[in-house]
Amino acid sequence: MTGTTEDDRIRWFEDLSAGDVAVVGGKNASLGELIGNLAPRGVRVPAGFATTADAYREYLATDGLGTAVAERLDALRDGAELADVGRTIRERILDTPLPPALDGAVRRAYRELCERLGRADVDVAVRSSATAEDLPEASFAGQQETFLGVTGEDAVVDACRRCCASLFTDRAISYREHQRVDHLRVALSVGVQQMVRADRAGAGVMFTLDTDSGFPRVVLVNAAFGLGESVVSGAVDPDEYEVFKPFLHKTDLSPVIARRVGGKQTKIVYSGDSGDSPTRTVETSDAERRALVLDDQELLQLARWGEVIEEHYGRPMDIEWAKDGDTGELHVVQARPETVQARRQAATLRSYRLTEPGGERLVSGLAIGDAIAAGPVRKLNSPAEADRFEDGAVLVASATDPDWEPVMQRAAAIVTDHGGRTSHAAIVSRELGVPAVVGAGDATATLSEDRRVTVSCAEGERGAVYDGVLEYEERDLDLTRVPETRTRVMLNIANPAAAFRWWRLPADGVGLARMEFVVANHIGVHPMALLRYDELADPTTKREIAELTAGYEDKSAFFVDRLAQGIARIAAAWWPRPVIVRMSDFKTNEYARLIGGLPFEPTEGNPMLGWRGASRYYHEDYREGFGLECRAVARVRDDIGLTNAVVMIPFCRTLGEADRVLATMADHGLIRGLGGLETYVMAEIPSNIVLARAFAERFDGFSIGSNDLTQLTLGVDRDSEQLAELFDERDPAVTDSIRTLVDAAHAGHRPVGLCGQRPSDDPDFARLLVEAGIDSVSVSPDSFLRVKENVAAAEAGSGAVTHPTG
Repeated sequence: MTGTTEDDRIRWFEDLSAGDVAVVGGKNASLGELIGNLAPRGVRVPAGFATTADAYREYLATDGLGTAVAERLDALRDGAELADVGRTIRERILDTPLPPALDGAVRRAYRELCERLGRADVDVAVRSSATAEDLPEASFAGQQETFLGVTGEDAVVDACRRCCASLFTDRAISYREHQRVDHLRVALSVGVQQMVRADRAGAGVMFTLDTDSGFPRVVLVNAAFGLGESVVSGAVDPDEYEVFKPFLHKTDLSPVIARRVGGKQTKIVYSGDSGDSPTRTVETSDAERRALVLDDQELLQLARWGEVIEEHYGRPMDIEWAKDGDTGELHVVQARPETVQARRQAATLRSYRLTEPGGERLVSGLAIGDAIAAGPVRKLNSPAEADRFEDGAVLVASATDPDWEPVMQRAAAIVTDHGGRTSHAAIVSRELGVPAVVGAGDATATLSEDRRVTVSCAEGERGAVYDGVLEYEERDLDLTRVPETRTRVMLNIANPAAAFRWWRLPADGVGLARMEFVVANHIGVHPMALLRYDELADPTTKREIAELTAGYEDKSAFFVDRLAQGIARIAAAWWPRPVIVRMSDFKTNEYARLIGGLPFEPTEGNPMLGWRGASRYYHEDYREGFGLECRAVARVRDDIGLTNAVVMIPFCRTLGEADRVLATMADHGLIRGLGGLETYVMAEIPSNIVLARAFAERFDGFSIGSNDLTQLTLGVDRDSEQLAELFDERDPAVTDSIRTLVDAAHAGHRPVGLCGQRPSDDPDFARLLVEAGIDSVSVSPDSFLRVKENVAAAEAGSGAVTHPTG
């Protein structure tokens, strides 16, 4: 049975399109657009129908309802309390039955839906869809109500009336006032849609870009067990996945670049009774908390649907999905335009940086946005306490929902115990431009009232709340004024979580991705402790490792997974430009600080000159650990497909050592030249300069580590305060070494780069490098524009610079 009913108060989803926003609101129009256009492409959307805007207006004309609403809104403008105005409007609506014609139309459509699905009393979701919502300019996120698990004609009619009343909740009235939307020009459509039994499986949210940075080439998926409301509301810390779009249709690859198991402490399920609430919140089991909600096949199906939906709409999308626990099928239940990054100016990048280090970190969680703010803590248990919140304070709460928005609009920053990147707190804080730290766990217990704190979301994926008001700087980077240079200017990236933040920079790739940062901050465990877990003697260490690696039968797989994901995130941000990954370069004292590291590290008098870099990779005491590093890089290149990842070997002292390292890499599946794999070597030891031509026969390029090269050339401890004035990269002994290396490398058709801060701080040093013919310089992202300007000036001053290696 197809087509609309004879009653024009009702429209079936398949008869709607994106052009029907004025008829059924953005949410329902979008569902119709999805069913009509994307079902043939495999996107599965549950069936249903919608009441029209005309039906809503017919309702307002019943028994003077519309006049009563208008009078109360006028009273608000005359100074009446928002809570009083909202309550009296809602009560009047709930006391007014639907007009008989509309009541009958809803009942007939519900019966027809049951017939279509071949079941009596089908469970449905009854959703509000305002004619002004889900527009590109504003999300109206969660402003009106949704009722889940509604069963039977009477319950559907009652839910429709409740949806109409929810157009005038305090939060909805406040939000429209803030957005300057005329209340009476907004109509409400009610969508009645077949329920997906996600209570027996899982559900969540999907964005077709990275929500914090706007990076457009990933699909971000959040997932939790049970109904999706727990994810949208931020009541749980969901699983989080990232999928690299450019490889979605390559069947020989698995382009999942990140997986994170969320806490998922609770889930929302059907209550199984006929009371006022058809759902209830229950605790998840230990097994559910440790498990991922989606397997890779399901994840990739969702991501492909997300890409299809984005392609159809021609813009980034915010999509809700659900998995039916009875059929195992995935469904899209909502799709709307993403609103925050869509409004962001692509030509300008605002940079925030703490300039006062050393503050005590009180709590941390997921960073939302990339800003910094400071203020006094205000802990609220509910929005009802809004009267004691002062403008510019830091809002601290367990979680937020739409009722909190009037308070959130006044906050300098927001911190919540629970929630993920697609939670209510995250979505609204992005729209408001307010930094937020969500999923902090114990913020409400740790942060004391009136304590002055600094909330920083400018340090990567993890945001932090620091004690006190710390100094920070804001800079607007104008990306339209970046000069062209022949010398490539690349980035140094340590934190994979921060990689997407800088994707707009027109850099030539990543000249230095520090593996040891990923190991220290995203893994935390010594690789040999994972490989030799059963032999560890310390029970505390074993317990700590067991907790970190929960869900991994093979504990070394934890290391490979985490490391591969960290590298992949950086490589994805700059694909297809090169990303040079330096294999681990911890010193022994730094390795020993990793969990389980002490038994595997010797005590050295001078770790800077000890067992580090290449000398570890083939040594019997670390060879297997290096194998895990190689496995991670191989996964990034071979399984995920990010072949722009280049391997770089640090602190390689001799030619014999170079040969042994390359042989060890080959043993672990990384064969120079195979599949286009390039292998670079750090030039940081005088032997690398003296024997540059021979090293060039073994490696595909050089990267100068100016700190170590200066230290070892001049015999100056780079960390010595007494010798600080002697430590100078511009000393003739160092600069002559750089020139010698460049000439020898170019004679062997090998490129040379330099990774370090000096070119950005010192225009003369940048000029020296350009005159020497260096191929690239690699610097921290926040100094990229300054370096570009210095290099461009140096190139202009030195005339033509030829780079034989390209």
